[in-house]
Amino acid sequence: MPWFGLGVFKVQDGEEVYNSVKWALEHGYKSIDTAAIYRNEEGVGKAIKDSGTPREELFITSKLWNGDQGYEETFQAYQASLDRLGLNYLDLYLIHWPVPEQDKYRESWQAMEELYNDGKIRAIGVSNFKEHHLDRLLEKAEITPMVNQVEYHPHLQQKSLHDYCKKHNIQLEAWSPLKQGELLTDETLTEIAERHGKSTAQIILRWDLQQEVITIPKSVKQQRIHDNADVFDFELTNAEMKLIADMNKDDRVGADPDEMNNR
Repeated sequence: MPWFGLGVFKVQDGEEVYNSVKWALEHGYKSIDTAAIYRNEEGVGKAIKDSGTPREELFITSKLWNGDQGYEETFQAYQASLDRLGLNYLDLYLIHWPVPEQDKYRESWQAMEELYNDGKIRAIGVSNFKEHHLDRLLEKAEITPMVNQVEYHPHLQQKSLHDYCKKHNIQLEAWSPLKQGELLTDETLTEIAERHGKSTAQIILRWDLQQEVITIPKSVKQQRIHDNADVFDFELTNAEMKLIADMNKDDRVGADPDEMNNR
């Protein structure tokens, strides 16, 4: 799985998502992350098709929405995402939220294990799962989730969850790595950026990578999509990493997974 990719949360289907994915692929991105609830899988799929990039070179992720959870429902939802994307397999399929009131994620996981064993998905994982959700999933799972995609940025570092995932060989992946733009004017980060001749966004994304966290920043602007990927030619010092580590506030911009029950 690539360490860096493009997220398309809240990117409108049609021209906006088509252009975002097209520009990313033209710039050498290989990983694109979408979801059924984003309602832009068709646009993502069209951009992939029109790009001419060989399918085997790409890593495409989508997610099972809350209202589609359940054993039989998961098979149907997976096929619907595949049809919208115009693909014949996914590289990664995630359970989008644990949805505690519904309590169907273990049934959904059983179906995802079957899809994986049948070769219809190259990797399976979860999104927004805390340690206790993972514990409960692993009680019956035959396959350990390969990825856990969670809100992760300097103000929400989730160290205990990161340590848990490392212990269980689950790759942590960051959504909203820039905290929806809120961190771009942070004084600590802008000072570090000035020292490196980089943007604040590039500092945050580089921090993710040095934390061994996969990151998928979203943008609909061509230059920013290009700039976001320009994070492989420098390294943050241990002192800079410590400064960023000290920024943690356990502050979310998204829902708490224990309280997210939308369907």
